[in-house]
Amino acid sequence: MREVCIVGVGMSQWGEVWRMSLRDLHTQAALRAIAAAGVDHLDSLYVGCMTGGLFVGQEHLASLLTDYMGMAGLPAVRVESACASGGMAVRQAFIDVGSGTSDIVMASGVEKMTDCSGGDATYALATAADQEYEVFNGATFPGLYAMMATAHMAKYGTTREMLSAVAVKNHHNGSMNPDAQYPFKVSAEQVAKSVMVADPLHILDCSPITDGAAAVIVTTVDIAKKLGKPYVKIIGSGAGTDTIQLAQRDDMTTIKAATIAADRAFKMAGKTIADVNLVEVHDCFTIAEIVVAESIGRYKPGKAGPAILAGETALDGKFPMNTSGGLKSKGHPVGATGVAQVIEIYKQLTGQAENGRQVAGSPKVGMTQNMGGSGGSSVVHIMEVA
Repeated sequence: MREVCIVGVGMSQWGEVWRMSLRDLHTQAALRAIAAAGVDHLDSLYVGCMTGGLFVGQEHLASLLTDYMGMAGLPAVRVESACASGGMAVRQAFIDVGSGTSDIVMASGVEKMTDCSGGDATYALATAADQEYEVFNGATFPGLYAMMATAHMAKYGTTREMLSAVAVKNHHNGSMNPDAQYPFKVSAEQVAKSVMVADPLHILDCSPITDGAAAVIVTTVDIAKKLGKPYVKIIGSGAGTDTIQLAQRDDMTTIKAATIAADRAFKMAGKTIADVNLVEVHDCFTIAEIVVAESIGRYKPGKAGPAILAGETALDGKFPMNTSGGLKSKGHPVGATGVAQVIEIYKQLTGQAENGRQVAGSPKVGMTQNMGGSGGSSVVHIMEVA
């Protein structure tokens, strides 16, 4: 397998973007990535999108998006794995380049989530859960993650203060991210006193509904060197699945799919979690960050919450986590999130993180963890400075 790297990245505007359509958001991110990489062509495109059909009535993205990029004829395919769609698109691009089938590939993600009613958005997102046994009986993702939080609290003594610490940290980081949807700080008191959504989760425990796109250029190390642009190598990629239904799992206080994906990525990379300097994890809810930090092996079960509360995962901590602000502050356009995570690690490893958000000490190895639904699917990438 050839050495594979990321050589250019691009983000669209993120937030409630009323004046741009799905195709506009994607084109903006794609052209920015192409310009940053300095490439003169693409061999193929993989675009992550959870459900453009339900959010804006638009499927057949391969044709639509290549057309609006000015690249009609380019081989392209949409990749879907619920909220892990973007990360899976990066994985497909990695495999395409690594196998030698293509030399220069774009991996992108896009979602336009605010052009429909709140009820329609809830319905669209709920398609990532078990329709017959969860959704039919009234379960929503806040409800499912609330059950995970309640179980984690009962089993390990996780507290309200630990959940709040996740939101406080991520909003602090997001306040320095020019691409963040909610670039403002919050206090632990504000989180704990915000509107209750599903006990024990309040509104400030939850990631927002977001419009946005993200794109990266994936190529070989040899081509990246010729381009003369900053690049980072993708040294490991892993994916895994678990039951879609939360009730069918052996233990709802862990994300088995994330563990499987991380183990496979580490095996490919020849690394362990101890070699990783920073990570972007899928904090769709504050409890998700705590559970994932344990599931990927950084902390033993029940120990992530206290570590986050103690500042270990802060920007200046031992193990910085979600330096971008995470889904919580940066936003969560579900199809684009996994690609944006890769962009943050690329920026950190190449020293390009903005506004004082750069991790000190020249980090060498970074990691992303992206997942779908309540953790029914997950994908992990390990990246290293060239």
